[in-house]
Amino acid sequence: MAIAKAERLMNLALCLLGTRRPLSKRELRESIEAYLEAGSDDSFNRMFERDKDDLRELGLVIETVENLDGEVGYLARRDSNRLPPITLDAEEAAALGLAAKVWQQARLAGAASGALQKLRAAGLPEDVDPYGSHGALEPHIPVHEAAFEPLMLACRDRRPVVFDYRKANAAQPGTRHVEPWALECWRGHWYLAGFDRDRGAERVFRLSRITGKVRARAGRYTAEVPDVVTVRETVAGWAGEITDRSALIRLRAGAGYPLRAKAVSVRELGGGWDELEIPYGHGLDAWLVEFGPDVVVVEPAELRADVIDRLRSVAKG
Repeated sequence: MAIAKAERLMNLALCLLGTRRPLSKRELRESIEAYLEAGSDDSFNRMFERDKDDLRELGLVIETVENLDGEVGYLARRDSNRLPPITLDAEEAAALGLAAKVWQQARLAGAASGALQKLRAAGLPEDVDPYGSHGALEPHIPVHEAAFEPLMLACRDRRPVVFDYRKANAAQPGTRHVEPWALECWRGHWYLAGFDRDRGAERVFRLSRITGKVRARAGRYTAEVPDVVTVRETVAGWAGEITDRSALIRLRAGAGYPLRAKAVSVRELGGGWDELEIPYGHGLDAWLVEFGPDVVVVEPAELRADVIDRLRSVAKG
């Protein structure tokens, strides 16, 4: 079955690359034996559309052209499918090898391996081993969330999505309509940065709080996608990595060591309590709630109110 499909894809690619004019579905069906054997027009159409998508996924640029009679044809121009010479030094090849090693999950490992094979075919020297250099480094980014793969594909293809999202202080999830921009990993957690259509502003969503399936939607983006640097800054800010002020908290002695590690200053109050000045950024209220009765927020007032609201939501279940 796999060999038959590979042969069919190869024949379709050769037809599209070898023609000087767009070929209609009818002409392609008559030129490829596997299509002639299709039981019905519907079966052929489904097979052709899947094959066309697979070739595009592999990197073939296929143009769709409509003639004066309204008939649709397809072709792959050679100048659009010709890569410039690829030259990589040892350090660049090592970087690619490390990037491929990052994805240990089976579905992504295949894509990374395929990318390196394409580089080999495009001229990567045989004596350069992208996996061999810097073998002591074993990078690994865990991906446990089911939402990761559909969101990764939506970011790549610029497709709006819909999903149910549970905020930290909400008892029930709510539906979000999002134009996804990029995925970023911070402190071992994955975040999606994108444009929230319902709120008309950029938002960041933690993937572990997405419930149910991510559903793709048709249509174009309504908001401009910022550059990568801006997206990363947005994710960093919402993940609590960017702070522009401080908070004052009281922490029970002998507790909250992660908070103590972040503290700018620590002062012993007596009676089993210490006073800490810690950086204040987005998400600090959710983090403080995790320490329960061992933490009391002194200031600012809005942080104290946010922590109390979260604790009340937890108490209500």
